[in-house]
Amino acid sequence: MKTVLELKNVTKKIRKKTIINKLSFTVREGEVFGFLGPNGAGKTTTIRMIVGLMDITAGDIMICGTSVKEDFEKAIGNVGAIVENPEMYKFLSGYQNLLQYSRMHGGIAKDKIAEVVNLVGLADRIHDKVKTYSLGMRQRLGLAQCLLHDPKILILDEPTNGLDPAGIREIRDHLRMLTREKGMSVIVSSHLLSEMELMCDRIAVIQNGELIDVQEVRTLTGKNKTFYSFETGPLAGIEAWLREKWHASVSESGFTVNAKREDIPSILKKMVEAEIDVYGIKAEAKTLEDRFLELTSEIRRAD
Repeated sequence: MKTVLELKNVTKKIRKKTIINKLSFTVREGEVFGFLGPNGAGKTTTIRMIVGLMDITAGDIMICGTSVKEDFEKAIGNVGAIVENPEMYKFLSGYQNLLQYSRMHGGIAKDKIAEVVNLVGLADRIHDKVKTYSLGMRQRLGLAQCLLHDPKILILDEPTNGLDPAGIREIRDHLRMLTREKGMSVIVSSHLLSEMELMCDRIAVIQNGELIDVQEVRTLTGKNKTFYSFETGPLAGIEAWLREKWHASVSESGFTVNAKREDIPSILKKMVEAEIDVYGIKAEAKTLEDRFLELTSEIRRAD
């Protein structure tokens, strides 16, 4: 797939303190790319460098093949972004806000404004004053503003902050629709793990300004694997076998193994032979929260 954004060893230092350290990753055309990390990990700083709100200390950022350092105006023309919160003129209507933005950008026809208004589902309220909008509606108006110039990349920093469950789902559905119907790449920065799992195709995990990993969500959460949890009595006499043969994760209430469905009878047979009580078996997959905590705790232990 075509690469639309590439970070090459991007570093940011402030007063000799390294905030971002040699960050490198790529974003593909038509995907929702998640940028995940705890508060203070460097997500917003990275986004600010991508959109030109902060200088890059070292490295480079390529947007659709153009260097942000060498030709910022051409590179940023491919980007639409909301950093933290969409800012609007609350005393104007939604339509007047979009009209003002179109004048600043230049070359945007009124037909295009109508198109993006319909795209984000604001046609019924676009002529109402922004001060009457809910937070979810202001987020959608912010999306419309970003989409007016047909960007190749849409960057959203914490787009679901403060939204209720219905508003979060609306934003998620809109982003999926943009990648599907427009072939747009969407970069979403958040610390809401459950939403990132539902929204994204790939996720980059960042901690303390450094990249920990970039993986497909399906791979990262183990959705291509099946884990079976066994609720049992004491495992004396069989625990070593479980750890050696199945790399089982053992707890006081039982154990969990990564196994195929057809492996379950042989595991049960071994437990019957060892006179282990079995109270239940449950198939499950690791969540993004599980994997995120595993990855970040591994880094903390290494430090």
